[in-house]
Amino acid sequence: MIRGTRGYMAPEWIFKLPITSKVDVYSYGIVLLEMITGKSSTMGVQNVSGVEEPHGRLVTWVREKRNQRFEMASWVEEIIAPVIEANYDINIMETLASAALDCVEEDRDSRPTMRQVVELLQRLYNDS
Repeated sequence: MIRGTRGYMAPEWIFKLPITSKVDVYSYGIVLLEMITGKSSTMGVQNVSGVEEPHGRLVTWVREKRNQRFEMASWVEEIIAPVIEANYDINIMETLASAALDCVEEDRDSRPTMRQVVELLQRLYNDS
C-alpha cells in the first residue's frame, strides 16, 4: 500500500518498484528544495512570463533554471526564496541546490545515500 504525502513520494511508490532507503533521500531532497526556494512541491511555480502555473513541478522548475544558466552562478539566485534575500553564501546555496537535485533523481540508483548527503552537509558546515 502506498503511504506518504503527495509531492514528497519517490517514483518507486508510483511504479510499484521495491522500496529502499532511497525513498527517504528523495523526500529529503524535496524538503531541501522547498527550504531553498520557499515554494511547496505541490504548488505552482512561475513561468518565464511571471505567471504562476498551477501544475508546475518544483523539481522540474529548478532543473530548468539550472540548465538555462548552468555556466553562471545566477541560476541559484533565480530560485532562492525572497525571504533569504542577499544574506547567504552563493557557493553554499549552489552546493545545497545541486545536492537537493541529486536527491530527487528519478532513478533511485543515481541518488546519493543519506550518509553521503550528511557528509556533504558536514563538510559545508566545517568549511564555513
